[in-house]
Amino acid sequence: MATGTRRVSRVRSALARAVIDTRPLRVPQFRWLWFSTVATAVGSQLTAVAVPKQIYDITQSSGWVGVAGGVGLVPLLVFGLWGGAIADAVDRRTVMLVSNLGIAVTSALLWAQAAWRLDSVAVVLVLLGLQQSFVAVNMPTRSAAIARLVPIELVPTANALNFTTSTFGMVFGPLLAGALIPVLGLPTLYLIDTIALAIAAVMVWQLPRMPRAAEATGRAGLRDIADGLRYLAARKLLLVSFLVDIVAMVAGMPRALFPEMAERTFGDPPGGGAALGWLFAAIPLGSVVFGLFSGWFSRMARAGAVITVAVVAWGLMMVGFGLAPTLWLAVVFLALGGGADLVSA
Repeated sequence: MATGTRRVSRVRSALARAVIDTRPLRVPQFRWLWFSTVATAVGSQLTAVAVPKQIYDITQSSGWVGVAGGVGLVPLLVFGLWGGAIADAVDRRTVMLVSNLGIAVTSALLWAQAAWRLDSVAVVLVLLGLQQSFVAVNMPTRSAAIARLVPIELVPTANALNFTTSTFGMVFGPLLAGALIPVLGLPTLYLIDTIALAIAAVMVWQLPRMPRAAEATGRAGLRDIADGLRYLAARKLLLVSFLVDIVAMVAGMPRALFPEMAERTFGDPPGGGAALGWLFAAIPLGSVVFGLFSGWFSRMARAGAVITVAVVAWGLMMVGFGLAPTLWLAVVFLALGGGADLVSA
């Protein structure tokens, strides 16, 4: 009898460790932040699918879709560095509100240009670049706010919960986009994102003020960014991992091909459909699955060799994706590539 009780206890303990810890959601302030993250995580992915699809529909060129990817990447790199410095120097609630509203306004303008059928690549690219600038400031500020909203012992759990939510949005958002485009049309994706962002802004408004810490300088300038870069440069393994991952993702990321392949290779209707959603969701889906084994990867010796193997695996999976004759085989290759990306990161 006692043995059976111990077994049941061990099973319950194992299940408790396997299920994500939701204790931070008992903290009202964090709950507001988390719900706003849910809204932005899903909504932003609708726009992330709509923009390349609209660019392709206008130009019938994957090259222009690639240009859109570059336009979106540059602000993330530039303002992403600055965003962390801003979060340390200014009231974080204010930064989140302003950047959240900026993203919402640009999504509303994207909806307007799509609904009015302007068919202007330049307008879409300008709005995309502006939106990604706000996103680059908003993301690190959200992460930095967590430590001010929950007790210190819950910070790691809250970070994990926030990361899980964002990753869920990267999987579910594209699948939702692929399901909605044939029914509601592409412009509606922008509108839903705008509404979700407006709701998120209301939730952020409920948060308490989070003024800069007493030890912070009150400046968010180039010196703060330079300090971060010097920290990165002093840690060679971290620097190599960062640079290799950036090169592999920029040079080998096939997202620019997704709209064309979804339509011409995998049978989506011209306006877009389920195949488009699956292609955009596959890489983050693979990262989620491989993330379940992240503890095993972190214990492997020779981290440099592991990163090298992961980058090579990423390249091979992208070759497999390019040669895949069916949608589901393509999704498998992309998902395996997403797992390799997680390991290399």
